[in-house]
Amino acid sequence: MTLPIADVAVIGGTGFYSFLTGDVTEHAVQTPYGDPSGPIAVGEVAGRRVAFLPRHGQDHRHPPHGIPYRANAWALRSLGVRQVLAPCAVGGLSTGPDGVAPGDVVVPDQLVDRTHRRVGSFVESGACHLPFADPYCPGVSAAVAAAAPDVRQGGTMVVIEGPRFSTRAESQHYAAQGWDLINMTGAPEAALAREMRQCYAPIALVTDMDAGAESGEGVGQEQVFALFKANLERLTGLLTDTITHLPDPEGCGCSTWADGVALTYDVPGPTA
Repeated sequence: MTLPIADVAVIGGTGFYSFLTGDVTEHAVQTPYGDPSGPIAVGEVAGRRVAFLPRHGQDHRHPPHGIPYRANAWALRSLGVRQVLAPCAVGGLSTGPDGVAPGDVVVPDQLVDRTHRRVGSFVESGACHLPFADPYCPGVSAAVAAAAPDVRQGGTMVVIEGPRFSTRAESQHYAAQGWDLINMTGAPEAALAREMRQCYAPIALVTDMDAGAESGEGVGQEQVFALFKANLERLTGLLTDTITHLPDPEGCGCSTWADGVALTYDVPGPTA
């Protein structure tokens, strides 16, 4: 059997276009779902073979609703990737003593999908229903939370279609549901990773408080990009420490859910 080219992946978010250094190779992967966001770089981090793919492309050509989510997930799995770390920029919804603030890094444990134009599954025929009550891998999430003392674990992230930011009324509605974070790229990325039998966890950097969470002009792109850029070195260190302590994915429910299930789509790769 061919050995995996990489067993861990980092999907870079807004402004996060590179991660690996040293001896890095690039792989242009063709998929049944079109081209991924770009060539996939592979190198070594903490003794692990790691793949890196910028979610929006190197030049940020793909808006949130135009990202080739299925191609990205399939391409990473075809290289052998079984664990995925997904840093992303998010807005804050929850305020007060237990709320979030710009600069916080959060590993949410729940997801609400409010997107509506995206293909959210590899299933195109037949009966094949993904169990998704807990959308993120507990083992990978715990490794992220343990990598730095200031990482917050838990909370709900609502994913909106974009590319526009929320109105104040929408933002207030989301906050009233008890949701903590708002984002534009977390769905269908998480579900597709689970369909590919991968362990997936987001690393959410709060770049701003959403329009309904505070008074003022609301959220602006320049503010989001600037805060994310200011935290790149911090995120890079967090990712490296997390990769060092990732658990063995063997036997994780993120993969074993499909044991005995007649999948109606292909799960590629040397470990499939």
